[in-house]
Amino acid sequence: MADIEDLRQSEDVQQELREVQELLARHRVVEGLVHRQEMPRHEMVENLVHKQHIAELRARLDELHPADIAFILEALPLDERLFVWDLVKADRDGEILLEVSDAVRESLIEAMDSQELVAAAEQLDTDEIADLAPDLPSEVMQDVFRALSVEEREQLRSAMSYDEDSVGALMDFEAVTVREDVTLEAVMRYLRRFDELPDHTDQLFVVDREERLNGVLPLNLLLVTDPDEMVSNIMVAEPLTLEPDDKAQTAAQAFERYDLVSAPVVDKDNRLVGRVTVNAVVDYIREATETEQLSRAGLREGEDIFASVWDSVRNRWSWLAINLITAFVASRVIGAFEGSIEKLVALAALMPIVAGIGGNSGNQTITMIVRAMALGQVQQESARVLLRKEIGVAMVNGLIWGSLLGFVAWWLYRSVPLGLVMTAAMTLNLMVAASVGVAVPLLRQRLGYDPAVGSSVMITAVTDSGGFFIFLGLATLFLL
Repeated sequence: MADIEDLRQSEDVQQELREVQELLARHRVVEGLVHRQEMPRHEMVENLVHKQHIAELRARLDELHPADIAFILEALPLDERLFVWDLVKADRDGEILLEVSDAVRESLIEAMDSQELVAAAEQLDTDEIADLAPDLPSEVMQDVFRALSVEEREQLRSAMSYDEDSVGALMDFEAVTVREDVTLEAVMRYLRRFDELPDHTDQLFVVDREERLNGVLPLNLLLVTDPDEMVSNIMVAEPLTLEPDDKAQTAAQAFERYDLVSAPVVDKDNRLVGRVTVNAVVDYIREATETEQLSRAGLREGEDIFASVWDSVRNRWSWLAINLITAFVASRVIGAFEGSIEKLVALAALMPIVAGIGGNSGNQTITMIVRAMALGQVQQESARVLLRKEIGVAMVNGLIWGSLLGFVAWWLYRSVPLGLVMTAAMTLNLMVAASVGVAVPLLRQRLGYDPAVGSSVMITAVTDSGGFFIFLGLATLFLL
């Protein structure tokens, strides 16, 4: 059912995008026709048509959720994006800026003046301003600070002090607290004083007068328990807690494992400083997944698909340069065996198979290892066990598929030695791929780097050069 609902939501936002694009197209067509006509009151007609289409487009945008508007902005070329952005109500700017990708956010911020940016930031909670702060000019942030209360300034400074991959960066400060020495009826009266509860409130946090966390009061228990009961009698006394300096990945694993909606965040003295909610965790997982996918392809960051040529080149050049070097190394390996290839042309046809299968196998290994590392299932101490296991898998696969390819090589070229060389080369290259697939992410993690960054580029480089060297080397030794 969840998959069906996700599909419906995706279709809905795609339909909304098409409607906006149709409105933009009609606006351009009519505007062009009016410009080409020579008639009295030309400017008045143009102005009326222009206002009609703008009003229709603005009304459509006002009906959409900020996340849907963000999706539409990301799917439009820069000139249309800025045109639509100007039609969005100013009091929604902050929410939409939080929803769009980093690259698109930069293009929108560049089109806004300082006053607009300050107004957009003032619409947000302090934890949300902290998310937006890295993209805002320093003078805008100074104005935002001055507009906040003393408590909000401290919260903003606190939120901005945490690493982006920490629990503190996911935390918000909208925690509803109660005392343990009151009745549930008193708690209910207290909650009725709120206009609305913070989003994703599934529990209240029970604290003492020093703001130390004593437990949590689930709302489901609050609603079904006798109102005369004391909070201390039904609260969960030892809830799962997080600390601001914990890794965000740790929080994500806890939310997934225990099906959490929210979790308290406490300092070293067990004082409540905020909470983490499931929506923040989901956003973090999505961003981390996107970053990992980009990193494997050698991209430094998410890219605006309508960015300028130069911006796209800058984002992609580094790993392309590395790939160029590795391709040159592979070509030199082939060059070293030119004589062997000239004597046995079949080698030229068969060697890409060895390299290609090795690359695919290595990518399978590295994907499994990186995923397990992200889930916290792999430690440095496990390296030897994992290495032995993956080499064993590679050896079995190499013997099975290498034998099959060896048989094909014999059938094509009527050479038993060539078939045996093909089998041996395939097995050895898969073992090399497995070793690199385990070693590269573990080594990068030990050195403090993202284990996923450029992994596919590295594994392809090793299996290409290694596969060519092993296959051509064995052929030179045993066939010529």
